[in-house]
Amino acid sequence: MESRPHKLGVILLAHGSPDKVSEIPEFLLQVTGGRPLPPQVVQEVQHRYGLIGQSPLTCWTFEQRDLLTRELGIPVYVGMRNWKPYIPDTVQAMRQDGITHAIAVCLAPQNSRTSVGLYRRALNGENGVPFVVDFVESWHDHPLLVSAFAEKLLAGWDRACVEYGSKVPVIFTAHSVPQRTIAEGDPYEMQAKHTAELVAAEAHLLVDDWTFAFQSQGMSGGAWLGPTVEDTIVGLKGKGNSGVFIQPIGFLCDHVEILYDIDIGFKNFAEERGVRLWRAESLNAAPMLTAALASLVRSRIDVASRT
Repeated sequence: MESRPHKLGVILLAHGSPDKVSEIPEFLLQVTGGRPLPPQVVQEVQHRYGLIGQSPLTCWTFEQRDLLTRELGIPVYVGMRNWKPYIPDTVQAMRQDGITHAIAVCLAPQNSRTSVGLYRRALNGENGVPFVVDFVESWHDHPLLVSAFAEKLLAGWDRACVEYGSKVPVIFTAHSVPQRTIAEGDPYEMQAKHTAELVAAEAHLLVDDWTFAFQSQGMSGGAWLGPTVEDTIVGLKGKGNSGVFIQPIGFLCDHVEILYDIDIGFKNFAEERGVRLWRAESLNAAPMLTAALASLVRSRIDVASRT
């Protein structure tokens, strides 16, 4: 049996988010790989970030890093694809720290080439990684992740149902991707819906209690995966519902897709149609999320120690 690698570390990979509205143009160029977007798209993104003040994605990711470091007792790093700290810079910092074996976890539990695939490409870089990497492809069905979402769902849904006076239909959501991505065999749609099914079962929701929609479709054209949240709200209103409860299962923390798309965009859309909207709290620094990440990493450490 081989001994454990000389120095083990963890790298959490995430999308990244700018610190200031003025950084949006540079940030969007990172997102598109240098392809300029129409000025109106850039202005709309700046407007949305301006309304929420600042995306807390980076802060929450650093907080989760610190919690996981304390839980595991090994170095945990953060690398962002589209903003600082960039993944290649983090890889170099890990090399300088003497890391010889790393477990890479994407803070996007469902696997898609549009997210996880791009994180992996950034991690590998042009010349590969200077240490051994155990890359977690997906963890959409991890029992502790499911429990973490169910915990937040039940806490928020129970309050919403009391305020509403009866059951509020639940809409599980995940970020949309281009339809061509799924047509080419990407597992994302299947995994996102599977996460929702598991969370619904954990929370003891009945089949008629919930539905699923994709949110945050792109503004750059082309067909994106649906149904949209807006169409789903209209459909539920047509069935006599004047309240909806949104439970995102594709996002782990608050950021623009939560704080603007749901809390402002979807809420205003619903209210204009006489529908009240609630949502579950994001996991953010929830202990159950830390436990899920720690369990995931420990399982990989155990496998490595046996090989």
